[in-house]
Amino acid sequence: MIEIARRFPALPGILRLIAAVAAAAHLASATAAAAPPQLSAADRVEVKRIETYLNGIKTIKARFLQVSSGGDYSEGNLYFAKPGKMRLEYDDPKPILIVSNGVNLTYYDKLLKQISYFSLESTQAAILLREHISFSSGDVLVTAFERGAGVLRLTVLKGTDPLEGNLTLIFSDKPLDLKKWTVTDAQGVITNVSLLGPRFDLPLDPELFAFEPPPEAIHAN
Repeated sequence: MIEIARRFPALPGILRLIAAVAAAAHLASATAAAAPPQLSAADRVEVKRIETYLNGIKTIKARFLQVSSGGDYSEGNLYFAKPGKMRLEYDDPKPILIVSNGVNLTYYDKLLKQISYFSLESTQAAILLREHISFSSGDVLVTAFERGAGVLRLTVLKGTDPLEGNLTLIFSDKPLDLKKWTVTDAQGVITNVSLLGPRFDLPLDPELFAFEPPPEAIHAN
């Protein structure tokens, strides 16, 4: 997925979450991931609570606000449906539409009329879109957990391809709610994606996750 970032240097920040992200300096092994030495027993209880919470979410509908340290700013609409379905519609002037049908991810540049296809499982989005998320199985590694005043931060990366990236999920506490995530790419660009007015577990139209290429579209891969 680093190759995707090279091919699309202006890749929007949410797709940087998908296409992934910063190489880790040092990675825990899959065996150690079940109980990382830096986590206390209380921390592991909180990580398990987050895991249970995420597994309880079946759909998300929200506006999103994306800001990067490189100066990129954009907004749009986000739709998630487990397992594997996603739609990201960027507001003008960013002419980008991203759709996952559960297997393949389509990246469509409406200005250039250009379409690119990727395997969803090769992306970081697969972590959040799994029907069952496990932070102790070894395929998703917990690298850090932080507790602040009413805020929990959990940093993870994919154990199957740990150099692919680093994703931090940020929650409010009491009640536990997903509020935003932060991605740092291989060039050190930090992208913050905030969910605005998220609504969870609403029924979503299946057509949101279908993409019919327009006749004039150019296939980039």
